[in-house]
Amino acid sequence: MRIDYAPFFRSTVGFDRLIGLLESASEQGYPPYNIERSDENNYRVTLAVAGFAEKDLSVNVKDRVLTVTGKREENEKPSSALLHQGIAGRAFERSFQLAEHVEVKAAHLENGLLHVDLERIVPEEKRPRRIAINAPALTTIEGSKAA
Repeated sequence: MRIDYAPFFRSTVGFDRLIGLLESASEQGYPPYNIERSDENNYRVTLAVAGFAEKDLSVNVKDRVLTVTGKREENEKPSSALLHQGIAGRAFERSFQLAEHVEVKAAHLENGLLHVDLERIVPEEKRPRRIAINAPALTTIEGSKAA
């Protein structure tokens, strides 16, 4: 399903980058991927990269954009003729916009899946903190009873 963003361009100014992100997020592409959240601060992006070796893949982060690229080296012609090719081996580039304070912790290839582990590390000065309420101490005035 394709969404027409033209009405937004007619009535907004300066949101073209945001609309571009929405358009790119809605596009289906290769390779397929999952984004998982394991807890409040840990995420994992998993890409299906069957047929790619570790040397064929690259994971980079620049300006809060995680980019995964894959390009297989062309080997000599195989000795057997390929009758059907259902496993895609074409080059790809997949990008993910990272939120502020999200860092890439690790990447590993396992069983045709590339796992990229991410963690949100919020600096201490940006974390919410509890402020103690200091009220002045109440003093009691004692007096004698006058009858």
